[in-house]
Amino acid sequence: MRLRISHRTTYDYDQPVPYALQQLRLTPKTDATQTVLHWRTEVEGGKRELSFEDAHRNTVELISFAPGTRRISVICEGEVDNRDTAGVVGAQGGFMPLWMFLRPTPLTRAGTGCKRLCATVGGGGSGSGDALARLHRLNAAIGGAIAYETGANHVAWTAEDALSAGHGVCQDMAHVFVACARTLGVPARYVSGYLMMTDRIAQDATHAWAEAHVPELGWVGFDPTHGQSPDTRYVRIATGLDYAEAAPVTGTRFGHAGERLSVAVEVAQVQQ
Repeated sequence: MRLRISHRTTYDYDQPVPYALQQLRLTPKTDATQTVLHWRTEVEGGKRELSFEDAHRNTVELISFAPGTRRISVICEGEVDNRDTAGVVGAQGGFMPLWMFLRPTPLTRAGTGCKRLCATVGGGGSGSGDALARLHRLNAAIGGAIAYETGANHVAWTAEDALSAGHGVCQDMAHVFVACARTLGVPARYVSGYLMMTDRIAQDATHAWAEAHVPELGWVGFDPTHGQSPDTRYVRIATGLDYAEAAPVTGTRFGHAGERLSVAVEVAQVQQ
């Protein structure tokens, strides 16, 4: 399936910003599940300073604001050709050893809630089939424990916060999956990307899910928000130990200007 993606992120400020820098992780990469046919990133109100590949092999672009700007927009557009691999991405291809993906982070540190959820998915053998079945049970259990609800969470919520509240967004559910998988001794990571919805083209935000490393298969994707593994409607952008390492846009700025963020995302199938 070929997907066309358009993504605009705009920041409006109530007074001029003297100086600011942002890191963009908005460029998908070709892998076992997808081929990037073309992609462009444009910045209005600033300029691209440099581009590099981070420890997870994400493409990172550093942009600076024009002095005194009151609006900056980042526009991404492109087409990606997808293959259905039942969520299997394959071998680890970054610069980090697998044991790093067992390390908890502040957002994915397992507490009593995650450990209680892990206990409900049962044990598993050492083979890839047993491990895969257990992870699918975990994926389903998270969907049952957390109701999807926008506007009721906080960007700094941890996995435990989301489980305690019983609701959250895709970011929260991905953090819970990662925390629980690591508790079960399975390397896991956070994934940011796009998802084509079946009922609309325009969307309010990007999507997030998780990947776990399964013996003999490598990295396999799990989307607890939708209770499935990623298929041809998904486009992977960036991976990390948690949201902080895979966020589409992060940055810092000087001054005391108030900020208003607006995001417009469109994902549609290209008829061939």
